[in-house]
Amino acid sequence: MVLKTQFSVAAVICILAGGFVITPVEPVAAQGLFQQLFGGQRYDNHDRKRLRRYHARENKRRAKSHRKQRSVKSIRVKSAQYYVYKPDALKTISFASLSERVASAEQAEMPLQTTPFGEARIHLASFRMRTLAEVASAIKAHYSDNPKFIWVTGGRVNAKARTALATLEKAGDFGLSADDYRVAMPEPGLEAVSMQQRLIEFEMELSAKVLTYVLDATRGRIDPNRISGYHDFARKRVDLAQTQRIIAATNDVGDYLVTRNPNNPPFRALVAELADSRTWGNTGHIEIADGTFLKPGATSRQLVNIMAAIGLRGTASLKADHAETLQYYDGGETYSPKLVALVRDFQRENGLRADGIVGKKTLRALKTMSVEEKIGKVELALERLRWLPRDLGARHVFINQPAFSASYIHAGGAPLSMRAVVGKKSNQTNFFSDRIETVEYNPYWGVPRSIIVNEMLPKLFRDRSYLDRLGYEVTTASGRRVSSRSVNWYNVGFNKAPINVRQPPGRKNALGELKILFPNKHSIYMHDTPAKNLFSRETRAFSHGCVRLQRPREMAAAVLGKSTDYIAARIAGNRNTADKVTVETSVHVAYFTAWPDPQQGSVRYYDDIYDRDKYLSRAIESTSAARHVGS
Repeated sequence: MVLKTQFSVAAVICILAGGFVITPVEPVAAQGLFQQLFGGQRYDNHDRKRLRRYHARENKRRAKSHRKQRSVKSIRVKSAQYYVYKPDALKTISFASLSERVASAEQAEMPLQTTPFGEARIHLASFRMRTLAEVASAIKAHYSDNPKFIWVTGGRVNAKARTALATLEKAGDFGLSADDYRVAMPEPGLEAVSMQQRLIEFEMELSAKVLTYVLDATRGRIDPNRISGYHDFARKRVDLAQTQRIIAATNDVGDYLVTRNPNNPPFRALVAELADSRTWGNTGHIEIADGTFLKPGATSRQLVNIMAAIGLRGTASLKADHAETLQYYDGGETYSPKLVALVRDFQRENGLRADGIVGKKTLRALKTMSVEEKIGKVELALERLRWLPRDLGARHVFINQPAFSASYIHAGGAPLSMRAVVGKKSNQTNFFSDRIETVEYNPYWGVPRSIIVNEMLPKLFRDRSYLDRLGYEVTTASGRRVSSRSVNWYNVGFNKAPINVRQPPGRKNALGELKILFPNKHSIYMHDTPAKNLFSRETRAFSHGCVRLQRPREMAAAVLGKSTDYIAARIAGNRNTADKVTVETSVHVAYFTAWPDPQQGSVRYYDDIYDRDKYLSRAIESTSAARHVGS
């Protein structure tokens, strides 16, 4: 059945706007109207075409919108990267320039040809040596200005050279490798001319090895910035020309070389630990059965392994405090009160709840480490300490990321130590030194671009009011407040529209009540957090890179030299205010898997949470390989 009717213009428009079509058989009089409306085409055919065009445009628009969203989602502000380490390059250096006569005031009185060095210099015409370019430059400059032997007297290797060689041979005592500094002694019995040649070559070789040792002992063998973008250190400068002059003049070259190593308390403690660990021998690995669970008063066949693991993993002070218990333990299976007390102290040392119950967390802490592993961690720690300032500072904060701890240390006072939360493996905390400048109360949180792009954009594409609803402040580059709904987040993602986002002070603020600032290009600082529950975790890598403190008020009071009551009063004002830190206080945001406990001084060992031990070990291996090419 066909519906026959006439339509007014308004009715036609309503029908079209409503999204459905009634196909009429138009009277002749009405066709003029449809011709006027639809250009002379019949309504039903035109409408279908129009709808098809409309849907095509809509599909194209949606597809373009989806492509934009997908493209923005694919944008990431990338974290720092690890690199393939490129060691310092050794070059084959010619010493022919030293074979030429060098004019000097001394030569005016004694012609160079008549001195032992002057007679031997001719042999340098064809002498080549592989060494660092800066070392070769310092050697050439020194002997050009001072054409005399340092390591040879009367045609023989002198006592000073033997002392230097003996010191270089003990480089391993300080975490270096003696193989890097060995020099072959001239063989006895050579003919006079051959011995003369060998002695002047020995002179150059030993000077090169001594200067290389001084470089390594002072600044480390490794340039940390070549390992990854997570390291941020200006490599220390060493005046090798001055060093060579001192070496030539000193009567105790061995003592001088040793003092080129750091001499701060942590370095001394690690050197002592390294010496001790090399006397332990192969103590083996102790296995504790998976699933072991032991309460006070219970019995277990695994108790003997637990006690053995404490003997290996426990600190020297722990073993001294419980020496009698350890000495008279007879391998029994009863978990007695004295053994419980020992386990509780072990738990306390390892940042665990000291309840005496041996469960998963305690078993993880009891996981034994071989002597070789401990030695390796200490050697890496000694290398890393060379990157830090020689003097850590009379007042300083030391943040050790693998230990998840932060400590305020000052001369003459007990250290203040507390738990810390550091960056996730995907948002690692950087390794650098700085100076603390400010304590800010009731802080704003300026959201980093990495978080805006990587985490907030997907939510903003689903709900452009997302930031408005959560109370964030959105501003343009000029500081004008805008609604998050009004922002073209597509352009923000491609960095075409500078937008700042910050969270105002308050109970939900990510920085909590305060933050402690040491301005740096990584935007890392110490701060409070509303997520207090994370401090009860054994592994505390949860942040975007900043360092969250378990007791921030105490840390703020320490660096300001104020009381915690003062800090509480400043926070209670509920205003965003700040105090300047007026006394110089360094901060070391560090990474050490072996480090002396700030409270007790004994060295403790930690998991390599970011795999940085692996990358540093590779860098050392590649450096060693570069130094021994062709040897």
